Amino acid sequence: MSNYELIETDNVPIKAWTRGVGIEDSARKQLENTARLPIIFRHVAVMPDVHFGIGATVGSVVPTEGAIIPAAVGVDIGCGMMAVQTDLDAKLLPDSLKSLRTAIEKAVPHGRTASGGRGDRGAWSKVPAAPGKAWAALEREYKVLVAKHKRIGAGNDVNQLGTLGGGNHFIEVCLDKTDKVWLMLHSGSRGVGNRIGSYFIELAKNDMMRHMKSLPDRDLAYLSEGTDHFDDYVEAVDWAQRYAMTNRQLMMDAVIAAAHKELPPFKLGETAVNCHHNYVAKEHHFGHEVFVTRKGAVRARLGDLGIIPGSMGARSFIVRGKGEAQSFHSCSHGAGRVMSRGEAKRRFTLEDHAKATEGIECRKDANVIDETPMAYKPIDKVMEAQSDLVEIVHELRQVVCVKG
Repeated sequence: MSNYELIETDNVPIKAWTRGVGIEDSARKQLENTARLPIIFRHVAVMPDVHFGIGATVGSVVPTEGAIIPAAVGVDIGCGMMAVQTDLDAKLLPDSLKSLRTAIEKAVPHGRTASGGRGDRGAWSKVPAAPGKAWAALEREYKVLVAKHKRIGAGNDVNQLGTLGGGNHFIEVCLDKTDKVWLMLHSGSRGVGNRIGSYFIELAKNDMMRHMKSLPDRDLAYLSEGTDHFDDYVEAVDWAQRYAMTNRQLMMDAVIAAAHKELPPFKLGETAVNCHHNYVAKEHHFGHEVFVTRKGAVRARLGDLGIIPGSMGARSFIVRGKGEAQSFHSCSHGAGRVMSRGEAKRRFTLEDHAKATEGIECRKDANVIDETPMAYKPIDKVMEAQSDLVEIVHELRQVVCVKG
């Protein structure tokens, strides 16, 4: 039996897996606005990590017919997770993991300086061989997109391939319940994905200018199937999602190489997952071909492996999908924020953060207070609320966390 709460609207309903975690009023209003759109298919599904987002609600699954809402996909196109299991036992780890954290930070550019311009520490000043080779497989289609839409090409692209970014993006070393070491990371399509998302969100608003009065929220402007901008957006999003997947793989390769230098010999295990949680895909649901936009949600078809990370200091989970039809085969993408970044910085001190991340080799300075565990929902309640969507395969706890 499905564990969702039903929220009726004057159009399609909302089915929310939020028992025990709730939905804040601002997010509920956003969801109701989305559900009122004429392009929504059947219902909107809501994951337990739901919270108010820019453009559309984070933790929502939005199925549409004949159209896509660029703001629902967002600007961090293809953002997602990657994790690999190793055969290294925790008892073989050194007493101090600072050198491992330093090695990872050196191997993967992270953060952002110089407003993302020249000298940005979060990008390559000289692109290494591996990202350069990977870019060769992406460059031709990128040039075609830029030839049509010049603004997409006005910034970072190849020089951010294989880099982390900032905000809630991270690289972690974790232990499972058998004390085996895992490597895990979270990132997306970086600056170029942001430009693609922002550009097409504005195009959708311009295209719908005459219809804006009938929209419950102008951020929910959509591109209709069969138009030039729709076709270009589908191509651009597909490209950005492949960029994001490649970005994670390159970073993971670099993290594995850094770990090999700092840790005793190890081999990679069988479990490796690379999954998006901000993306759109054409899928078959309830007898129809529809576009499914997962804005902060992971695909969870029967047998699909996914990753649900906790916050800094909280546990994370490798999960297997149960194929729940009512959720459009989806689950949450994390714990979900309970407060804004500004509120977290006002409410919590460095001492609070140090206590919450005790025993974890990570940054404990003022610039990561907005990512402290208390700014997020309790991951246990989030997992309980979606017990009919996924089963837990591995439970992980962090021992190293690298933040941008």
